[in-house]
Amino acid sequence: MNPPLLPHWWNGSAQTGSGPRRPVISPLDGAPFGELAEASPADLDASVRSATEAFASWSRVPVKERVQPLYRFKQKVEAHIAELAAIVSRESGKTPDEAAAGIQRGLEVVEYACSLPAMLGGGLLEVSSGVDCYTRRHPVGVVAGITPFNFPAMVPLWMFPMAIACGNTFILKPSDLVPAAPLRLAELLKESGLPDGVFNVVHGGRETAEAVLDHPGIHAAAFVGSTPVARSVFLRGSNAGKRVLALGGAKNHVVILPDADPALVARNLTASATGCAGQRCMAASVALGVGPMDGILEAVAAEMRKVRAGDSMGAIISARSRDRIHGYIDRAERDGATVLVDGRNPVVPGREGGFYVNPTLIDRLDPASESVRDEIFGPVLSVLRVGSLDEALAIENRSPYGNAASIFTSSGAAARHFEMNARAGMIGINIGVPVPRDPFGFGGWNDSKFGVGDITGPEAIGFWSRSRKVTVKWSASAARGWMS
Repeated sequence: MNPPLLPHWWNGSAQTGSGPRRPVISPLDGAPFGELAEASPADLDASVRSATEAFASWSRVPVKERVQPLYRFKQKVEAHIAELAAIVSRESGKTPDEAAAGIQRGLEVVEYACSLPAMLGGGLLEVSSGVDCYTRRHPVGVVAGITPFNFPAMVPLWMFPMAIACGNTFILKPSDLVPAAPLRLAELLKESGLPDGVFNVVHGGRETAEAVLDHPGIHAAAFVGSTPVARSVFLRGSNAGKRVLALGGAKNHVVILPDADPALVARNLTASATGCAGQRCMAASVALGVGPMDGILEAVAAEMRKVRAGDSMGAIISARSRDRIHGYIDRAERDGATVLVDGRNPVVPGREGGFYVNPTLIDRLDPASESVRDEIFGPVLSVLRVGSLDEALAIENRSPYGNAASIFTSSGAAARHFEMNARAGMIGINIGVPVPRDPFGFGGWNDSKFGVGDITGPEAIGFWSRSRKVTVKWSASAARGWMS
């Protein structure tokens, strides 16, 4: 049987795309589970028309009413979370538990979006006798999100609930590797009473993303992906006159001081480096051990050997990505590093066609090594041995990325010194995955983010809306002068 066609979504219903078709492969077993028709220019125009027509009425709906479908949507997602997690697992390779956890994290943003009626009220002040100033927040218009393969549901959920609650209509361009989960979310939004055209989905690869950024009917775009693409997205969208926020890649450093709890380090560091098969921008990828660390590395190695691909860890998204990860390990070993835990070429019974790499721990690396510099995006932890906290900070500071950095220590003074001097937007203290939870926003520094603000939290309101300042005088006898 031919795999089913995965449609686009606009005008509140599934739409057959008119672009070229190709199979969508599950990384779990290497087998196709669907067929994708890329969006043609006419398809994108149709979705923009749908969103534009819906915006005329949706933008005038009071915010207290705009969030009502989101309340119902949250309940529907919770009721269907096992089904959604199975979809995410099949198309991205995550374990079902990881898939469900990502969806639950995305629902936190839905909850935050539902609180917008308490936050969008503008301030009012009598600035002169008889003269008032106040502000209103207005939607931007038709907006878009371009999202990555590693979180098919969570990252879209970081974007569209806030954008919709702010009064915009939304076009989602998900990764062409993971098109199924967004379509199920679209169906649940419709069942929740969201008007047709407020949420739309178009599929495709690079050409479709570029068409979204170029389209004159789209007024803002958010992106999550690698740093080179994030930079390109920001420049292209900005040159087209759009407001753009593009989150890029990461090379997250974890500093381990001699006073750290070895068991805590081993558990957290392993979970951070191997969770989601290392395919997340918050994964620990470089461990900076201050002083002797053989004991801690032995504990980390023991924990890593407990994690097995195809069981407690998911798949790599594609054969190409798997082979790229293998290449980093091969070259590190060739250049003299010690591979303490070797995750190359595992065999998963019953899923021999899938794409897997087991956890890998590489010791005795040089700071200039590509395994230390590059974002590998796999379950690989590179180890550097340093003599002091300041030496560790100097290495972290030299990285062009600035997404996240963590420290494990029992010293409050050392933790404070690290917090104030690490060049990263998200800091962890005795935690391996320092993801802020709402209402705190998510966003890095340096080459990990292009644009202003965070993708979630209060700063997301500023991105998905714009303020209007109003000055009012009703009395002819009110203050005169420049205010007149």
